[in-house]
Amino acid sequence: MSYVQASEDLGVHPSQLRDWVKKFAEDPEQAFPGHGQMKPEQLEIARLKREVTKLKAERDILKNVRGSFSSCGHGNGLRYVLSAPRGAAVGFLVASTP
Repeated sequence: MSYVQASEDLGVHPSQLRDWVKKFAEDPEQAFPGHGQMKPEQLEIARLKREVTKLKAERDILKNVRGSFSSCGHGNGLRYVLSAPRGAAVGFLVASTP
């Protein structure tokens, strides 16, 4: 069967069909990503984007916590201890040791 006949049967341009055949010949497993199938590079990019989003959220939490502590004026001999269980920043006020 020729490219022209096959492309007419599929309803696509012959050059599109040639491109599909070429991609399949180069990398059969990754020729047609989609439908839940991503190339390894795309998976890594998606993972890194999720990580950046998480790190930005953590940074913003720490910025907000630091800003609220600096406005409290802790020159009174007390110090703050931070604990972040499961992503929630919680501040505790404890007495400083001499």
